[in-house]
Amino acid sequence: MSARSTTFPFHEVVEAEGHLIDSHIMEQIFDKVVEVHGRFEVEQFRIGRTNLDPSYLRLRVEATSREVLDRMLEQLMDLGCSPLAPGDVVLKTVEADRCAPEDFYSSTNHRTMVRLGGQWVTVENQRMDALIVVKDGRAFCRRLRDLEAGDQVVTGMRGIRVIPESKERDRLEFAFMTNGVSSERQVETAVRQTAALIRHTRNLGQKIVVVAGPVVVHTGGAPPLAAMIREGYVQALLSGNALGVHDVEAALYGTSLGVRQTDGRQEEHGHRNHMRAINAIYHCGGIRQAVEAGRLQSGILYECIRAGVPFVLAGSLRDDGPLPETITDMNEAQDAYAAQLAGAGLVLCLGSMLHSIATGNMLPSWVKIVCVDINPAVATKVSDRGTGQAVGVVTDVGLFLDLLAKALVSS
Repeated sequence: MSARSTTFPFHEVVEAEGHLIDSHIMEQIFDKVVEVHGRFEVEQFRIGRTNLDPSYLRLRVEATSREVLDRMLEQLMDLGCSPLAPGDVVLKTVEADRCAPEDFYSSTNHRTMVRLGGQWVTVENQRMDALIVVKDGRAFCRRLRDLEAGDQVVTGMRGIRVIPESKERDRLEFAFMTNGVSSERQVETAVRQTAALIRHTRNLGQKIVVVAGPVVVHTGGAPPLAAMIREGYVQALLSGNALGVHDVEAALYGTSLGVRQTDGRQEEHGHRNHMRAINAIYHCGGIRQAVEAGRLQSGILYECIRAGVPFVLAGSLRDDGPLPETITDMNEAQDAYAAQLAGAGLVLCLGSMLHSIATGNMLPSWVKIVCVDINPAVATKVSDRGTGQAVGVVTDVGLFLDLLAKALVSS
């Protein structure tokens, strides 16, 4: 027996397919093996000859112990590697609601397939941090809280194939979508390319979803966002109670957090205007009723009602009021967000750390995200979710929206 086989007695042959080179996946695969002090040997590699042809890698990986090998295989799976002879997935039955087997497989946001009866089956409703339930020959991502007794759940690591999102080679017009986060990037360039991406998404018949925080109103971004909604560039709005409150405050009293939007000065007794706005909506019976009664005649939510664009306001512990439409049950709010994200091709995250990150966690990795925030940490957090389709733009949200609306509406 050779010294090598004695030192690294545990091994597995894995394979991966896709745009392995230009998406830097192959080097990540090699790095993961080295990080756990394993060894690898490339048994076969075929490079794609055209932009449409995938590359193929067959790799023998070795480890000093079974535990190290299993840990290595788990990390390699997230990069698209699967054992050469995987066999079918291992299913276990859930014994009680919301109680998964200890060795359940936790999903990523990448496209995933499971092997059933010798055939690869695509997992539906892909999202991260979920379980995979198999029923009637189909596989679904399901949240832990939705698990029911009797469900058949995928366990372990066998018979699972993860397909990381690849960098699109022929996407020069969207070259800024490279996971870069920089305050030095020209805002005009990011706006122009975002506008092109919005038009492209709409032409494909996919939804454009906006996730917005109250800073949109504070920075003067409400009128341009309202114009985008009015012109059909937004198919759903996801936010919290605060955006709704300050949007109504601005529409009724011309202030945001009591600050006059005309000159940026504090309105006398303006600190109570947001409470007056909530009270006005309650007097009307709700936001839609306020629009129908003519009490609310402008703003983001006004345009949503007029254009039939659905909006979801998710509540939080700090909310005043809240508005009648605000969903205060977090599970219900998550469900409402997820329902509006179905069919999304592009998500614009505008000035909201809480809702942007929450939305990112619900999305599969192939949905494009543009995150605009003055705080680089927010854009970085969203871009680091493991998707190759997210970009952060560090700038003032109001300025970005003003330029974006002009680029879209005037075109």
